[in-house]
Amino acid sequence: MALSRSQKEDQVKVLTDKMKNASSVIFTHYLGLTVADITTLRSHLRKEEAEMQVAKKSLIQIAAKNANAPEVDDSIIPGGVACIFSYKEPTAGAAITHKFAKDHPQIKLVGGIFDGKILSAQEASSMATIPSKLQLLGMFMSMCNSPLTQFASAVSSPLTGFARALSEISKKKESEAPAPVVAAAAPAAAPEAPAAEAPAAPAAA
Repeated sequence: MALSRSQKEDQVKVLTDKMKNASSVIFTHYLGLTVADITTLRSHLRKEEAEMQVAKKSLIQIAAKNANAPEVDDSIIPGGVACIFSYKEPTAGAAITHKFAKDHPQIKLVGGIFDGKILSAQEASSMATIPSKLQLLGMFMSMCNSPLTQFASAVSSPLTGFARALSEISKKKESEAPAPVVAAAAPAAAPEAPAAEAPAAPAAA
């Protein structure tokens, strides 16, 4: 059903606001998905602070211009597309949609907008495989924990192991520290000799 002018203006406003607030925008084909499929995808996206918005190509282009985003020409959004907006983690929407596409071939990333630049289809797909900040943090903690396995082999988590290892290192340093030098005690002073008794005075005759 064709949209009225006021409906188009409302949708452009919504799209403009979403583009301004999003950390990244991914464009994807979606035609052929069932209502249930789209509902499931949207549910996955919401869990990672992302969302899917279906809109006409012409309205997406106007919204991008209003949001001061790079120009989105027809080659970037061929055919019917949906916008995937990520509001926290820039890679979240791309990663979730890419994963969803493994069981739903109707999904195909065709481009996007990130860091003030237009992404090609290849760049959008590459973005979908970049580890998130949380995953990178986990990898970093794992790397930090690896050299300390001799101290933390019995613990179950990297953070606990790291704390345990620091404690063990501290104890080891304390045990290896040289014993403090104790100053020798000064010899006790010899007791004073008793004063000699004065001779008794001679008795009177």
